[in-house]
Amino acid sequence: MTVNDRQQPAGAAAPLRSRAWFGDGGKNGFITRHALRGMGRGGHNFDGRPVIGICNTYSELNPCNGHLQLIADAVKRGVLQAGGFPLEFPAMSLGEPIMRPTTMLYRNLAAMEIEEQIRANPMDAVVLLTGCDKTTPAALMGAASAGVPAIVFTGGPMLNGRFRGRHVGSGTDVWRMTEELRAGTITQDEFTEFESSLNRSAGHCMTMGTASTMACLTEALGMMVTGGSGLPAVDSRRGTLAEETGVRAVALAGSDLTPQRIMTRAAFENAIRVNAAIGGSTNAVLHLLALAGRLGVPLALDDFDRLGAELPLLIDLMPSGRFLMEEFAYAGGLPALINDLRDHLHHDTVTVTGRSLVDNCAGAEVHDREVIRPLDRPVQPAGNGTAVLRGNLAPGGAVVKQSAADPKLLSHTGPALVFDSLEEYLAVAEDPDLDVTADTVLVVRNTGPKGYPGMPEVGNVQLPKKLLDAGVRDMVRISDARMSGTAYGTCVLHVAPEAAVGGPLALVRTGDQVRLDVPARRLDVLVEDAELERRRADWQPRRPPAERGWSYLYDRHVTQADTGVDLDFLRGASDSTPPRQAF
Repeated sequence: MTVNDRQQPAGAAAPLRSRAWFGDGGKNGFITRHALRGMGRGGHNFDGRPVIGICNTYSELNPCNGHLQLIADAVKRGVLQAGGFPLEFPAMSLGEPIMRPTTMLYRNLAAMEIEEQIRANPMDAVVLLTGCDKTTPAALMGAASAGVPAIVFTGGPMLNGRFRGRHVGSGTDVWRMTEELRAGTITQDEFTEFESSLNRSAGHCMTMGTASTMACLTEALGMMVTGGSGLPAVDSRRGTLAEETGVRAVALAGSDLTPQRIMTRAAFENAIRVNAAIGGSTNAVLHLLALAGRLGVPLALDDFDRLGAELPLLIDLMPSGRFLMEEFAYAGGLPALINDLRDHLHHDTVTVTGRSLVDNCAGAEVHDREVIRPLDRPVQPAGNGTAVLRGNLAPGGAVVKQSAADPKLLSHTGPALVFDSLEEYLAVAEDPDLDVTADTVLVVRNTGPKGYPGMPEVGNVQLPKKLLDAGVRDMVRISDARMSGTAYGTCVLHVAPEAAVGGPLALVRTGDQVRLDVPARRLDVLVEDAELERRRADWQPRRPPAERGWSYLYDRHVTQADTGVDLDFLRGASDSTPPRQAF
């Protein structure tokens, strides 16, 4: 059989892209083939079988993704079983616990790298291996823009943390224990023991943080095999699903089942409803908005409030509940939840399996009704998900995660205590004489996309020690930053436009009365418009954070939170036509 003789897969809608590289009988084909022969790849790999790229975000600097090499091996087994030719390649890994100032600064860079690698290489389909928070949205965004058939497989959550006989969750219990250490209710030795007990296996955060949220929403969007979002990283069944992912990638090769066809408006609506039911991270708002922008899908900030308010919180997981991802998986995981929600979801969406989301999950059973609640016995009633606020402090919008907030603070008016930077606040947070009470509204600004830069997860800033010592464990906090999906508290986030570009948050002064009215979806500073305009005349724009490199490019092109914090020139997609020849 010659390099041009092998037949296309049954049902293929278009010639395989890889034939533009491997099928050339002249100089260019020779160069491509002989280079891979130098790695021990035999000529049968070039006979027309689908080439499956395996994009691996493994890195020792990203412990959440540190096991993805084993996952890649399982995917390769599946590709080979199905008659494909797997080629693994690395992509930038975004490790939330380690990278500074924030992985969000680099999400768009990783997405751009993934897009260009897919387009520039002989891939007929691509498997995207992700895990930690921003690697999953970056992979989805890159694949959406590249237009090649793609399937995502996440690395899975860690096993539950165990501390002194109880389950503890990454992020959620970190914030809680850190505050108790500051308050003096636990010792440094206890804190160190807790630190060594929390992460007991490979995998990403096992709370319903951003990593778990984006894994669930990737499955809800139709970009992952059924059941792939919830199983623990070390569960052997995850290897089986990884093999299945490789097999499915071969079936996708050459087909028209691209990300653009899968991630439609209806698929996004399904994902938003699922996000409400799982108590998902506020970061999902940013990632889905950015992803929709890549696909040309009309999606607005207010859609999250409108669609999310239709469903109650059904998953009793930290930070909004009691359990962790391990219990969720064993209770039936996302397929069981989807089956419960089938009357509230679109049935006409298509997934990477070729079937609809609802069909994929038909018959999936719930095995623990304390973890996955029925619709008539929710953890919290409908309307308690992510709320979108507007007002003279947030004309472009802001968000608050109601399920993780103190209900008593969702309607609150108090005096502002304003800080122009995170560092300025942290310098006085331990001061016992700080002029702050439980009624104070803490404002920390210049923490947004341009202001920090990168919009870090600092929106749930630690409480003043003066309040901790008095027994206070929550207060209203307002910022143009994000917060971890594992975090909790009455934190108003993503204020747009941000202070660094002259948004109204830049005009608030200490002592101003600020009113938060979540039921009315309002966020206002009680200052006359004329006074705000006088203050605006005195406002000075900040200095750019960098004069070169990625931060320079990011600062000049990043959009605001209400449109997803993507780069303006990356919105939209290109086609998957092979680029011009290299030789």
